[in-house]
Order: sequence, then C-alpha cells, then structure tokens
Amino acid sequence: MSIYATLWRLQFPRHGDAHVGCEWVEVVAQGVPAHVGTPTPGYGYESGDPYETFLPPALRLDDGASEADLRAVVFVISMSKKGTSRSGQEYESPLLVLTGAEYAAMPFQTLHDCLCDALRGDRPRLVLEVFGADSTATLIFEDGSTAPGPPIIPDDESGDSG
Repeated sequence: MSIYATLWRLQFPRHGDAHVGCEWVEVVAQGVPAHVGTPTPGYGYESGDPYETFLPPALRLDDGASEADLRAVVFVISMSKKGTSRSGQEYESPLLVLTGAEYAAMPFQTLHDCLCDALRGDRPRLVLEVFGADSTATLIFEDGSTAPGPPIIPDDESGDSG
C-alpha cells in the first residue's frame, strides 16, 4: 500500500523553460496524509516514524492538525521510480518536497517557479527566444550563452488546413 495520494498531474517543460518546440513532462503532486507516521496514539506508529528519513516531520493529530491535513507533498516526474534502500515508499529523485503547510500557503506561481528550477537543474534560465526571418530560432540564456532553437515551420507549410 502506498502512503501517497495523487493530488494533481500537470505538464511542465522538461528542462524548466518553455519555448517553441520544447519537450514536456508530466509532474505529479503526491500528498502524504497527516496520519502517516504520526506519533498520535491509535494510528499504529507508536514505536516510531518509518518515513522520517525522507519526509518532513510527522504531525501530531491532537496538536491542531487534523486527518484532513497533509504531512507532506512530494513532487515527481510521472515515471519516477519509487523504492530505495531506505524505504520502499521513498522516491529516488523527487523534484521537491514540501510540508503540507508550506504547500497550502504557497502561491501557484511560486510553486511553478520552484518546480521549473528543479527541472532546470544547474542549467541557466532561458530569458529570450529570438525568431529569425530565415525560419530559425535562437535561445538566449541568463548567463549570455545561446543555443539553436528548433526550426520554425511557417503556417502555410505545416499542412494545417485550419
């Protein structure tokens, strides 16, 4: 049985920056209910929290938290592998792990930026996409580096009749 409940699935640019012709990946938000690992008596975790090594601290359900709250939200790419030497419930490479309270308080634009930063890794952020008259594109990054973008197909050559 999984400790996660899928909250949503959304498409994000594979390398953190959207541009014409970029690849997309599905990012999944996996919520961990408040009762998972709770030290509150009666939930089966009185001997300890088996998830404390990879999740934010467990919630006490008698200290203002309720079963409707989330302990954590773990963000992964849809094909991410679950199961490590520490725990069968741990994702190998989560993009981001937040407490339930952090997730609830975070504006979506901030969350989007954090996830794009995680997908981008150590690559510089895309700041500009330049389209040439010769149907070429150039990607310009914040560190001043450039890369060729995908070829631009004019509408009248795409075969699209609409």
